[in-house]
Parts: sequence; C-alpha cells; structure tokens
Amino acid sequence: MTSPSWPAPAKINLFLHVVGRREDGYHLLQSVFQFLDVSDGLQFCVRRDGVVRRLGEVPGVTAEQDLLVRAARLLQTESGTDWGVDITIEKRLPMGAGLGGGSSDAATTLVALNHLWNLQLSVDCLAALGLRLGADVPVFVRGHAAWAEGVGEQLTPLDLPQPWYVVLVPPCHVSTAEIFRAPELTRNARPITIAAFLTGAGVNVCEPVVRRHYPEVGAALDWLARYAPARMSGTGAAVFAAFPDEAQARAVASEVPRVWRVLVARGRNTSPLQERLTWAGSGAAS
Repeated sequence: MTSPSWPAPAKINLFLHVVGRREDGYHLLQSVFQFLDVSDGLQFCVRRDGVVRRLGEVPGVTAEQDLLVRAARLLQTESGTDWGVDITIEKRLPMGAGLGGGSSDAATTLVALNHLWNLQLSVDCLAALGLRLGADVPVFVRGHAAWAEGVGEQLTPLDLPQPWYVVLVPPCHVSTAEIFRAPELTRNARPITIAAFLTGAGVNVCEPVVRRHYPEVGAALDWLARYAPARMSGTGAAVFAAFPDEAQARAVASEVPRVWRVLVARGRNTSPLQERLTWAGSGAAS
C-alpha cells in the first residue's frame, strides 16, 4: 500500500534568544516557530516484513543518517509493530538552511506512520519520540505555530499574523554546532514574555555570530533589509522578510540576485501536515 504524498513543511524562527545553558551542555532558548506553505514531499509504502528503507538518494545524507529513517525505526521499536515501510522523499527544502527540513521530515514520518501502521499513539507520545531525534521535531509533530522554551520542546500555541515571506538561501551551509560553540555567542539574553514578543521585542542572537563567520548570510540580510525588516531563521543560512501580500513578495523576489535561492511562501499557523492528517481521516489521538 503506497500512500499519497505527505508534506514536511518548512519553519522559520521569528526570533531566537539563548537564555542559559543546562548542565548537560544544551542551550536554553526562547523562540517562536511559524510554518511556511512550502514542503518536502514524502511517500510511504507499507511493508509486511518489518524492513525500513529509504528509496532514492539525498545528497550528502546516507539512509542510516537520515532522520526520517531513524524516526521510522524508533517508532517501530517503541510501538513493537511488525510493519515496515519504504519511504520516498522529494527533497524541495534546502538543507542546512535553518528551515527545519530534516526535523520536519522526521516529524512527518512519525505522524504518517502512526496513521498508516494504525498505532494510535497520542500526539504527546509522538512529540516525546520526536524530541529524542531533535529539539525542533516536536513543533512539527504538534503542527501549530508556537512559542518555544527549554531546548525548544516546551511549546505554547500562538495565533500569529500570516504574512507572505520572501526567503533567501545563500550558497553556504551553516554549522549549528559551530555557532553554538562560538565564544562570542550571547548565552545570557534577557528572557522576554509572549506579550513583549507580540509588541515587537526579540532578536536573533545568532545573527552577529553568523555574519562574522559567513559573510554570504550578512550580504543576504543587508540586501533584503532594503525592502523590509530582515531576519535570519535559526542559525541560518536562510534569511526572511515579511510582506502584506503575495504580489509585493513576488515583486521583491523577482529582483533577487541569482547567487541566492529564493522562496516565496505564506506563513501558516497550522501545519500543512495537520491538514493532510485530517484529510487522511484519522491519526494520532489527542
């Protein structure tokens, strides 16, 4: 049985503060996640023999390293199911850009296989499994724009404006580990409240570090800031700016120098994955 395609949408971080560090070395964050209506596409062909495979190649990522394969095997182990799956991915989102592609692929795998394998695990259970794969996975599992704290797993749903975004992706891969190791990174940003964020507070404390180490990202930020306030997503390399309508966003996108990849996408408070799950008829229990 092969399912129709399941979306694994992009996200952006509307701000990012590092407010401390745990004893185990993980950084404590404040951020806001919002989805974009651009996605990778995943297809799942359920197998009866328990084998989990990724079909096709993803440049630079072996099947054993791929978070979607790891997600399928983790779900298989934790649920005790005998089902397997062949997974085919249409990779549309840029990798290493701070848009959450790998984490989103993992979350879509957990949500889709919970449905297709008829496991009936709760959203909370799936989110907890997702956290074992990466700090960004739970927000994709839960599927709502959210205020995030802790290492990114403490989520409070938000109802945000849904503008059109122009997203620029410079031709470089930013190492998240490198940015979080940088001695100049601000690790004691003053925590803010949701109310303060909604009135305009919050920056991305990683931007100065990324500008220093990756001037291509700084150039993209400066170019986009000519049209609207520009910000970096996560640790980059993608940068974005919001526009009130699609026409304005596409007009700016048409001017983008060819050195940068450009995406035009609508901000979404509900993930396209949740809409796909509803369309499928049932899924993770509340």
